[in-house]
Amino acid sequence: MNFALTEEQRMVREMAARFAESEIRPKAAQLDETHAHPAEIVKQLGELKMLGIAVPEEYGGGGMDYVSYVLALIEISKACASTGIIMSVNNSLYCFPVYAYGTEAQKKKYLNPCASGEYLGCYGLTEAGAGSDPVRTTAVKDGDEWVINGEKKFITNGNVVRYAVIAAVTEKGKGYKGISSFVMDLENTPGFKVGRVEEKMGILASGTAELMFEDARLPTDGLLGKEGDGFRQMLSTLDGGRIGIASQAIGIGRSVLEDAVTYAKTREQFGKPITSFQAIQWKLADMATELDAAELLTLRAAWLESHKKPYEKEAVMAKMYASDAAMRASVEGVQILGGYGIPHGASHA
Repeated sequence: MNFALTEEQRMVREMAARFAESEIRPKAAQLDETHAHPAEIVKQLGELKMLGIAVPEEYGGGGMDYVSYVLALIEISKACASTGIIMSVNNSLYCFPVYAYGTEAQKKKYLNPCASGEYLGCYGLTEAGAGSDPVRTTAVKDGDEWVINGEKKFITNGNVVRYAVIAAVTEKGKGYKGISSFVMDLENTPGFKVGRVEEKMGILASGTAELMFEDARLPTDGLLGKEGDGFRQMLSTLDGGRIGIASQAIGIGRSVLEDAVTYAKTREQFGKPITSFQAIQWKLADMATELDAAELLTLRAAWLESHKKPYEKEAVMAKMYASDAAMRASVEGVQILGGYGIPHGASHA
């Protein structure tokens, strides 16, 4: 087995790390405190081709693979979890389904603007009272248009995006076989508006909002793929999304670990740094081991996706383990830092 990165993958990781440390980390705490969308940072990410990393260059993307995506997203998330999830959603939940299921005309119209970073996209799936099941939003044909009615909840990027992929029922009574996907330009969709922007406990520079459709109209060419294919498209899109969330979790965990190591080297008790105490050493060792394991799981899933091999199980495993590893690292990091564990303005990492 060859675990070595290619030269291109190493360059992507190094570029992302430099950008994250120089341009994102110094601003992260303030963005979090003010709940401000990092518009300038997002623009720069687009210029670096990080908002459509695995999208071919002909559609405005970076033309790279999903391993490069994971490596870059880890570095961005280390510096700012909010920026990380904005990047993750645009890549995994918007660009992927439009590229995978869109027509050539749809790719040129809806993919280029978001893969290039000119605008952001989101994925409208979750609804009140449920996640992906049942979908209550409806889409009904009316001449040469679709009429959309319903509300989507907890949509990441929903308050700042121009483009969206949404799931809606096109044939009632058929269960998941009656769900279809639509891609739309929200700015030019009559009957659409942004609803409530949620109050959250963290990741505050990333907006989470309601998408509200009241007799919203879009052209018939807004259908993504075929009618009734929405559930299948949803499952594959969420598989890719899990790789993105796993990467974000690893970045958060690594930021915690680095802060904990730095602090433990300088914090003294009984005349020596606390890194000399075995209890602290065990905590740091466990954190490092679990985060390395999470990264390997995630890179495996990304490699499989890049090589067009089945990766559903591997993506689920990566997300589950990486999320838990990040949580455990955060808890242990607070324990190591003690009273400095949750200072004002530090929820960016």
